[in-house]
Amino acid sequence: TFWPCSEMRSSLHHCVLQGWGAGYADIVKENKLFEHYYKEQGLVPEGEFEQFMDAMREPLPATIRITGYKSHAKEILHCLKEKYFKDIQELEIDGQMMEAPQALSWYPDEQAWHTNMSRKIIRKSPLLEKFHQFLVSETESGNISRQEAVSMIPPLLLKIEPHHKILDMCAAPGSKTAQLIEMLHADMDVPFPEGFVIANDVDNKRCYLLVHQAKRLNSPCIMVVNHDASCIPTLQIDSDGKKDILFYDRILCDVPCSGDGTMRKNIDVWKKWTTSNSLHLHGLQLRIAVRGVEQLAVGGRMVYSTCSLNPIEDEAVIAALLEKSEGALELADSSADLPGLKWMPGVTSWKLMTKDGQWFSDWSEVPSSRHTQIRPTMFPPKDAEKLAALHLERCMRILPHHQNTGGFFVAVLVKKAPMPWNKRYPKVLPHNEVSSMASSPADAPRLLPEGPLEEMERGSSEGKVDEEAEKEVPKGASVAQEASAKQEGMCGPPPSKKMRLFGYKEDPFVFLTEDDPVFNTIQSFYDLSGDFPKLNVLTRTHEGKKRHLYMVSKELRNVLLNNSERMKVINTGVKVWSRNSDGEEFGCAFRLAQEGIYTLQPYIRSRIIRVSVEDIKVLLTQENPFLSKLEDDAHAQAKKMGMGSIVLKYIPNPQCPIQLCGWRGKTSIRAFVPRNERFHYLRMLGVEVFRDKQGLGQKRGDGEKEGKEQVEDEVEKDAEEEEGAGDNETELDLENGDQNGSSKPKTEGGNKETSS
Repeated sequence: TFWPCSEMRSSLHHCVLQGWGAGYADIVKENKLFEHYYKEQGLVPEGEFEQFMDAMREPLPATIRITGYKSHAKEILHCLKEKYFKDIQELEIDGQMMEAPQALSWYPDEQAWHTNMSRKIIRKSPLLEKFHQFLVSETESGNISRQEAVSMIPPLLLKIEPHHKILDMCAAPGSKTAQLIEMLHADMDVPFPEGFVIANDVDNKRCYLLVHQAKRLNSPCIMVVNHDASCIPTLQIDSDGKKDILFYDRILCDVPCSGDGTMRKNIDVWKKWTTSNSLHLHGLQLRIAVRGVEQLAVGGRMVYSTCSLNPIEDEAVIAALLEKSEGALELADSSADLPGLKWMPGVTSWKLMTKDGQWFSDWSEVPSSRHTQIRPTMFPPKDAEKLAALHLERCMRILPHHQNTGGFFVAVLVKKAPMPWNKRYPKVLPHNEVSSMASSPADAPRLLPEGPLEEMERGSSEGKVDEEAEKEVPKGASVAQEASAKQEGMCGPPPSKKMRLFGYKEDPFVFLTEDDPVFNTIQSFYDLSGDFPKLNVLTRTHEGKKRHLYMVSKELRNVLLNNSERMKVINTGVKVWSRNSDGEEFGCAFRLAQEGIYTLQPYIRSRIIRVSVEDIKVLLTQENPFLSKLEDDAHAQAKKMGMGSIVLKYIPNPQCPIQLCGWRGKTSIRAFVPRNERFHYLRMLGVEVFRDKQGLGQKRGDGEKEGKEQVEDEVEKDAEEEEGAGDNETELDLENGDQNGSSKPKTEGGNKETSS
């Protein structure tokens, strides 16, 4: 069984629940072959092996990461520390004092925390149950991610800046991808950063999990594609009127691996681990890494990572890659990049063991009968001088007992020159987007590279295998996927769930022209500013009414328009408008979508009501309050405004704006905000939203009673649902509906495009 290196939970609810000490009591945590193998390799410092094995048998601490780019991150951190962590520290259960959650010392700005509380303990205390509900709700809203600590390391080492073009080669289910998106949006005042993330996975089903993760961040700068990473297509872009190759400034190469670093959470690995796993994966890992560095800009960085401790999957791949690069690549020294992180330097000698216990120290010892299974690249270079020049000690191996984490391996590569096998092309032209680390912009090859080294084995690869979904990708899937991409062009989430042989049939992306008639009423109704990028707006249908309008950044538009025959796109863009049946009579057939409000709002100059904190509380706790429930200022603004879609804007300070999509009815006003986002905003405003174990009562921070029953009802519904609420904001179904005279919009087309 091959485990993916990223988080392996397919449901966000389960994502929060799993890892809190749950399950697998019947599996014996013993594997003599594993112990013998790692004792012989000498990866663990002398005298620490028993400590290492003891740590491997302990449950993995649960870790959470606060979404770094959102302006509410500081408020969430304050909420966690003041409302939950302090109480937990003073809590005693079964005579045992609870250990307070600790910030990960090496993660910047106290944005990542770990705790040893088990799922069982959480369920024993109403206080911990409240903490758990908070985590589930904030995870759904995209404000918190449940992510293994070591999984957070690779994006940090990439040193992302907002202008970087980034490729995540084996991205699903997307916790690292989310970090990359966050770093792009470091400046919340810039709705369209220059950079973007293209997140790829070979498994079509897991691509939709990736979409679900990325969707929580509401970014116009993310594209999800479905390809075999070892032969992911080279993309073209328009650059100064000419066709140019897209080279990436940063690449995350988090490859499929045997996963023995995950034994603390994936208990199956204990019984399934064997040395042959690494032998089967080495070639694929090397092919993916080679394909990655081919697409890296000169001066760019690629992080190679696995959740395996095995040198065959780690140093052996890096050494082979460095040797083949003939000096074009070098290992970066990242020792000072994450102060506080404990890690072991990479090794320069290792051995290979077969399933039956036979050891080989050098390729010359391998009998010809095993040459198909064992390859020369699996061994350390023999030349001592060459070996020293590779600086393999700059690789980083994280051992579980050093910092109570999973096991992990990471290496940072910097590209100094074009890859030697690309030099056979006679023409080398300047490349626009080379990182500042490059010695010369003319170093990057411009013509289309044919692929990795010809002498390397090629073939269909297996992608990261989902722990929840045991079905493997059919042989030849990647070829069929590329063929179907050529027929279908650019594509988005499916309108209907008719499963094809290699995934769902996708609808095309269609960009609107500047003079598209759809803009006529939108332009006047919302008074869009002159710099509104109309060309960045797209829809998902060639014919009929446009149900939803999406926006992508200018750079992703460039990629989409130039590569419809090369790539299979699963999803891109953020929804900004949705058609509704009532809007036309009020002046515009499209209402604003909450997902895209932070992207769109800077361009909107009308239909904005500035509200107070008390107004926000009313709007979030009552489904359809009368206009008279608003305070005088907001009430006066609303009375002057005609019926239809509106923006509700609350700015307590420039760092923490709250912007909600709403609807101005005949005598009432309504906020269209997904359930968990309502809870998030209420918490940030000091209103505590919590359902106790008996389902009774709602604790209130400000003594408000109006709308209380509705919010309790919402919490009940939220507790029962498996997946995230709010794919269709109109499905809130609170009881006072139209009785206040609201003309609420009805979204056409149902909820077909839930993955968009």
